[in-house]
Amino acid sequence: MVFNVTDQIRHIKKLSDIGIALSLERDINKLFEMIVEEAKSFCNADAGTLYIVNEDQKSLKFEIMQNDALDVRKGGVSGDVIEFPDVPLYIDGHPNYANVSSYVALTKETVNISDVYQVTRIGQFKNPDFTGTRKYDEKTGYLTKSMLVIPMKNHENTVIGVLQLINAQDQDLKQVVDFPTQIENVIASLASQAAVALTNVQLIKGLKDLFYAIIESIAAAVDEKSPYTGGHINRVVELTMMIAEAIHACDQEPFKDVFLNENEMEELRIAAWMHDVGKITIPEHIMDKSTKLESIFDRLQLIETRFAYVEEKIKTACLREKIDLMEKGVMDQITLKSLDEECSKTISQIRNDFEFVASCNQTGDVMSDKMLARLQTIAKKTFQFKSQVFPLLSQDEMANLSIRKGTLTEKERKIIENHSQMTYKITSQLPFPKNLAHVPEYAASHHEKINGSGYPKGLSGDELSLQSRIMTIADVFDALTAKDRPYKKAMPLSQAIKILRFMTKDQHIDPDIFDLFLTANLHSEHARNHLNPDQIDI
Repeated sequence: MVFNVTDQIRHIKKLSDIGIALSLERDINKLFEMIVEEAKSFCNADAGTLYIVNEDQKSLKFEIMQNDALDVRKGGVSGDVIEFPDVPLYIDGHPNYANVSSYVALTKETVNISDVYQVTRIGQFKNPDFTGTRKYDEKTGYLTKSMLVIPMKNHENTVIGVLQLINAQDQDLKQVVDFPTQIENVIASLASQAAVALTNVQLIKGLKDLFYAIIESIAAAVDEKSPYTGGHINRVVELTMMIAEAIHACDQEPFKDVFLNENEMEELRIAAWMHDVGKITIPEHIMDKSTKLESIFDRLQLIETRFAYVEEKIKTACLREKIDLMEKGVMDQITLKSLDEECSKTISQIRNDFEFVASCNQTGDVMSDKMLARLQTIAKKTFQFKSQVFPLLSQDEMANLSIRKGTLTEKERKIIENHSQMTYKITSQLPFPKNLAHVPEYAASHHEKINGSGYPKGLSGDELSLQSRIMTIADVFDALTAKDRPYKKAMPLSQAIKILRFMTKDQHIDPDIFDLFLTANLHSEHARNHLNPDQIDI
């Protein structure tokens, strides 16, 4: 087979076209297949195998096997597993030159064989091992003859793979021929382009893996700060992507023509991972505040000590009064009994007051006007310590105990809500590529509401993207049903759904997405995976 000038020009043009195609492919499995297919096509080979050097640099892994005569397509996107074991590059610490693929990987030399059944030497190595090839031929009835094996070297001249082409075809004679020596350099150039393209894809994948690892490590940092938030982040990511995929699958309005491409799905996933990163700035005693009086510790303990001190003072005062009466000669039992009863009544009132304060410290009931009035009455009571008079409840304690619902004061709630703004501030400083440019916006807007009453920006209506609306429902649903929050009892599924229905009526969340959330049974799927059995009541 002789190549004239026209053939050479055609090869150069084809090589250029292949190089462009290889550089554009980002799916590593498709790239593997493309490398073999283009190389086979280039030199009319009937079969081809692609090996990639394993990460440990000690063996070659079969990635692609193609054989046109046998109609075999294994590895890559085919899903068919290649059963052959990896080819060792070293055996007992010594280079493995016996296998042609490992020889090429180790020496970086191209090997061109006319007939594998007749060859007795590869380079300086005698008696190469083609046992695997012969067994394959015996099993399939195929006859391997000519073979061209090329190292795939990247920009650092490091071998990252081996391309093996089998049985060059003469289209006119319809028979197997040798691989022409003139084509070796062309195929080597193709292999080099393929190696660079593969390296680029691997580098991009490596950077992407690193990026995700950093994101997940940030989520882990939030997890360390608050294990409740950490579990929440993972679940919101899962819920967010479930909803997005349900929208993809929906063939009904208003989502019939809605489609998020691969980049947009990745952008949404990263935003979900990052949505609570701003919570890393919130003090732990606020983020995990399980009672109204909790700060660094639950200050109810201080109040209990204070009430106990007052109780002891009452007992002491009663005892002193008895002693005074006795010194004055008043010994009648009626007077002493009356004094004891008065003391006991006062102590009982103190104890009842403390029990009431302790109940107000919990999050169970909403603080009613009647409860608030009683709390104010208790707060007006005083006691004396070292000649100074103090209220039974300080102003700050009253402010916390008077919280109508939940455990947070208005000031603390603002600090919590500021996490959305901090999420935006943190994520907007990251150099996201163009295809991920909306991550800060989506991540920070999961507390926005359709009617504009949300935070941090008060966005409303069309100002809220589909992605933000998806994340909002995922975030609220998990917050309602989470079983790992220390400050509230795990909510039944039916109650969470009821609250979300009210939120749709109040224009807090997107009603269409919520309807799809229910009709696609995403709530049930999430419940099975993450809720306690006693929470699943529908």
